[in-house]
Amino acid sequence: MQFRHILSSRAGGVLAALLFCCASAHAQLQGTPDLGKLTATGGVSTVEGAGGGGLVPWALISGYGSRDSWGANAHYTMVRTQDYSLDSYGVAVGIADRVELSLATQQLRGSLAPLDALRLNQDIVGLKIKLAGDAVYDQDRLLPQIAVGAMAKRTKGVAGLGALAVTSVRQLGAREEHGVDYYLAATKLLLEQSVLLNATVRATRANQLGLLGFGGDQHQRYQARLEVSAAYMINRKLVAGAEYRMKPRNLGVDHEKAFYDAFVAWFPTKHVSVTAAYAVLGDITVFNPKNQKGAYLSVQAGF
Repeated sequence: MQFRHILSSRAGGVLAALLFCCASAHAQLQGTPDLGKLTATGGVSTVEGAGGGGLVPWALISGYGSRDSWGANAHYTMVRTQDYSLDSYGVAVGIADRVELSLATQQLRGSLAPLDALRLNQDIVGLKIKLAGDAVYDQDRLLPQIAVGAMAKRTKGVAGLGALAVTSVRQLGAREEHGVDYYLAATKLLLEQSVLLNATVRATRANQLGLLGFGGDQHQRYQARLEVSAAYMINRKLVAGAEYRMKPRNLGVDHEKAFYDAFVAWFPTKHVSVTAAYAVLGDITVFNPKNQKGAYLSVQAGF
């Protein structure tokens, strides 16, 4: 994966700050991963690579490393709607259960003619820092686990629509081909009730996750959008839940709508998880006005 192009001046500053935190945390670690966290408390991988649900990043840190260790995972996720396929793959590292660094690549493709040649690609570098609270150990406190994060993204343009003279997201009204999302996440785990609740506020300019660029002819400034998740642990290895993610509407040609899903995640061991969901992605009207909905499947392996 080619991530060097992501390093715009703004994204580079975000990366530098987080890499400094990673280095500081790494100095405190044991050399061997200890898998010290409870099953499922690292979450799964979102379509953008961060730890959380399928669509929404949580305050939880990826991997099963405890405060004195580290953990990592790799994921592959696919979403299939009636007109499109979205694939995401990448890796994430959690350090001292405090800092998370993730890398992901996304590809959106048309699945039916005349969009079957369509290709939209995006690279994402994700960074997350736990600020306060502990989802597991603070059961006697109202304070949730709180984390701040950033995702530096760069879309690689539009392929397969040369016949329509569209080769860049700028031709669709996007202001830029790269951008950074910032978010604040709060996650509360109620072990006695087997319930997890999460609320994330994201400052974003991204169009369709960034695949259609950033900013547009309708809006170009950052907008705050709410993302929520709720999950119930059926048993120690099976979790069911739902998510809702608000999104901006920056492009006049794309009446972008909220994402939401209902999911089931299976954790047979701490090394593997499988998540299946029914996802609704709203309209992608720049190419096809239908409400896009379909199957979501993600496999994660790590420690």
